[in-house]
Amino acid sequence: MRLRKNAKLELLRTVPLFAGCSKRELGEIATLADELALPDGTTLIQEGRRGYEFFALVDGEVEVKAKGRKSTRLEGGSFFGEMALVSSLPRNATVTALTPVRVLIVHESGFRRLMRDSPQIQLKVLRTLADRAAENALH
Repeated sequence: MRLRKNAKLELLRTVPLFAGCSKRELGEIATLADELALPDGTTLIQEGRRGYEFFALVDGEVEVKAKGRKSTRLEGGSFFGEMALVSSLPRNATVTALTPVRVLIVHESGFRRLMRDSPQIQLKVLRTLADRAAENALH
């Protein structure tokens, strides 16, 4: 069963990178999101490799490992890999499906095209990134 448009928007609204976006802007981002069903055991993100996509976990469960150590489990409604949309740094963790999962995937190329064509979304994403950088600098 595929996600309805409103469910996609609500899931994307929870992503801090898109926190300042309006419903219409989230709708534009949602049009970029491909929905996939993947079997358990699938590696979605590999630590140390360059990332090209962001994932929103619709349902299922994934394990996140950093530096070879088990760090956490994520369930439906979680998201990961969003920094790959704006940075070319290598991934800092490996994410593997523990169960069959459904994910929304936003690829870097479509996202960058959206940033170029929608300056208002670009500005909101950049503000969010600047706020996060400032918070990190204070801690």
